[in-house]
Amino acid sequence: MRRVALGALGCALVSALSSGCAVGAADDDGRGPGAPTGVTAAAGSATSVHVMWNAVAADRGIRAYEVYVGAERAGDVGAEKAGDVPGATHMLDVVRLTPSTAYVFTVRARDTEGRLGPPSREARATTVAAGAGDRSAPAVPGGVTGRAAGSRAAQLSWSASADNRKVVSYEVYRGDVKIHGVGAAQTATVVTGLRPGTSYAFTVRARDAAGNLSPAGPAVRITTAQVDDEGTDTAPADFRASSHRGADGGFYIDLSWTPPRVDGVVTEYRIQLDGRPATSLVWGGEPPRGTAAYSFYAGGHAGVAHRVRVRARLPDGGWGAFSAERTVTTGPAS
Repeated sequence: MRRVALGALGCALVSALSSGCAVGAADDDGRGPGAPTGVTAAAGSATSVHVMWNAVAADRGIRAYEVYVGAERAGDVGAEKAGDVPGATHMLDVVRLTPSTAYVFTVRARDTEGRLGPPSREARATTVAAGAGDRSAPAVPGGVTGRAAGSRAAQLSWSASADNRKVVSYEVYRGDVKIHGVGAAQTATVVTGLRPGTSYAFTVRARDAAGNLSPAGPAVRITTAQVDDEGTDTAPADFRASSHRGADGGFYIDLSWTPPRVDGVVTEYRIQLDGRPATSLVWGGEPPRGTAAYSFYAGGHAGVAHRVRVRARLPDGGWGAFSAERTVTTGPAS
């Protein structure tokens, strides 16, 4: 288990038990957008890398995202702009790269008034070796299945593809538009940012190191729930709560959970205590991919029962479903 200390968080917390600064309020004074979080980079082939990031909240809205790339090698002159995408898009395939080369990627947000925010934390990826002379595309990924995960998400899975050399990545398409990419070791994902009561057709294609792309198999058709709610697949799993008495004599609530499986990285959570927002957490560094844990002050009295649950802000900017609710009682006085 990876326990996250308060010092590892990118911002202070907001608590119903004690006052503090508002998380994510950096744009409330009319300044430019903040730095994108949850930036990931994964090789798509010998000459391409798939870069993804989380949506940025800004008081004036986001007009575009700009992606920058630099090679990690001696004499590198620094990052260059690799491309930009509209504000509703949170991914870019950076192409025309060099095989077997390490690269560094950053992302910046530009708001509707043209103000460019600071760069994100760096994400690193290394392109794979070129498949010289390889003109054979991988086989179509088989067994593609999917189901709606509430009104705004869909869960997809498929079986591994085969190639005469090696599959490097899988690409998910909505219609004929690529919406996501994952490494060859991953054969499932949750796609977020969908609309309630809407029918979608998804296909999965495999790509090898030479850039050969498999044909698309039969589309899996999914209709999201009509009601504007969140599916349980977007909720943190394995949520647990307990209490301990600290050295200061006060009582603390200890929480642990597993992040939801979504098409991106979860960097922010909101904890609800007794039906009210209690604490918002934002990871400024690398967020936990396995079990996350957090403790917060619950008062100085023993024998007090509290109801607690947690939800995640999804990479598309919306909130996922709440975890199961747990009841925890502060321990007896020692």
